[in-house]
Amino acid sequence: MPDRRGRLGRAFYRRDPCEVAVALLNKVLVNADGRRGRIVETEAYNGEQDPAAHSWHGRTTRNATMFGAPGLLYVYFTYGMHWCCNPVCGEPGEGVAVLLRALAPLAGLDAMRAARPACRSDRDLCRGPARLCQAMGIDGTQDGIDLVSGSGGFSIIDDGMPPPATPVVTTRVGITRAVDQPWRWYVPGDQHVSRR
Repeated sequence: MPDRRGRLGRAFYRRDPCEVAVALLNKVLVNADGRRGRIVETEAYNGEQDPAAHSWHGRTTRNATMFGAPGLLYVYFTYGMHWCCNPVCGEPGEGVAVLLRALAPLAGLDAMRAARPACRSDRDLCRGPARLCQAMGIDGTQDGIDLVSGSGGFSIIDDGMPPPATPVVTTRVGITRAVDQPWRWYVPGDQHVSRR
């Protein structure tokens, strides 16, 4: 599914978000400025069947990207202070996506540290969805960019490391609706996972 540069193609994202969430583990989020991190934790959001999804009540100005083409990046502001990013999945109009919850930093650590000057440990640079966005330089200006073409400066690549054979699966974190759905996955034993 990756192209010659390793970027994941549209077909990778054109699936159920639960499948994509697992398949994204161990893929690499890339900023064209050199920052890179391995995806170690994800959560699926299942559109109009999922009361925890932003798309549950249908399309709005805020969540319009979720209803776009698979492979776009949906970026939203939360708690009045943090950005979070989600590759869009499924078919256009479905409103399904995967929240990227944590990365293991691989490259561009100086830039990540500069973006998060109060961070005391490299382990915490991208540990949690808001920290991940801050460290990688993702904010509202990236809402709607295309990860497949990389034209917005970001892409997700396959560098040959497969997803874990047996990822840890749990309920999602930090939500108040549909709290019992087991739609969060992470790489077993990885120190960068936000919560065990």
